[in-house]
Amino acid sequence: MSTLQWSESLVLGLPFMDDTHEEFVDLLAQVVKSTDNELLAKWQTLIEHTDLHFGQEDRWMQNTRFSSSNCHSMQHKVILQVMREGDQRGKNGELGVVRQMAYELGLWFPQHAQSMDAALALHLRSVGFDAATGQVHAPESLPEEEIHGCGGATCSSPAPRPMTTSASFAA
Repeated sequence: MSTLQWSESLVLGLPFMDDTHEEFVDLLAQVVKSTDNELLAKWQTLIEHTDLHFGQEDRWMQNTRFSSSNCHSMQHKVILQVMREGDQRGKNGELGVVRQMAYELGLWFPQHAQSMDAALALHLRSVGFDAATGQVHAPESLPEEEIHGCGGATCSSPAPRPMTTSASFAA
């Protein structure tokens, strides 16, 4: 099975997101390359990371009116549920199911990062979000109402305001 590799195509330009995403890709690669004896421990580590990763993004969405009830957060919940089901099946001896899930995550993640996470990154930049403090440096750029849908132009109304130079996020 091929392994998802970290590449420039996954970079969103927000170090606090990119670092977490790169860690996800690295942990997924460890799962894919693991022996049968290592597989479930590596899978559990990936689940724990993903739970924190998704929870963090969900909080950012909620705290910046990029609604946590949108399809982005729903996708997080579904992926975590499937990963946990895979853990149970793996514990029942179905290691092939876990390996197939790891392969499928490698196909899913680039799409998720380049669409839903890219929309979130644009939104966070536009409001001047500081992940270290949770502070929004451009509160005037917050949408008046929560953004629903996934936050992308094709499924959300209202869309995030365009990024302006004054609201850009400094790395």
